[in-house]
Amino acid sequence: MTERVRLREICHSRAGDKGDISNISLIVYDLADYDLVRGAVTVERVKAHFHSIASGRVERYELPGIGAMNFVLHSALDGGVTRSLRVDAHGKSLSSYLLTMEIDVPD
Repeated sequence: MTERVRLREICHSRAGDKGDISNISLIVYDLADYDLVRGAVTVERVKAHFHSIASGRVERYELPGIGAMNFVLHSALDGGVTRSLRVDAHGKSLSSYLLTMEIDVPD
């Protein structure tokens, strides 16, 4: 049996930016959860989760030794800090938005 949990219950996250690219880390609190999160939080799911924000490709880099993944979202910041009229031009809130994604976790 499984239950649905939001990523924020088992992970934390940070975000950064460079031009029109958002860089979002996802780090598990417990290394025992890394493989579960790795299998559930795919490039396709992240791209779908950010479909209204990021129009470019999404890349994932894995750091299993520290229980982390790094997602690079291209064309995600409305042109970048110096061009965007968004309230959060740096995209810092995108890390919080990633943590709203739900995944299935075995009981």
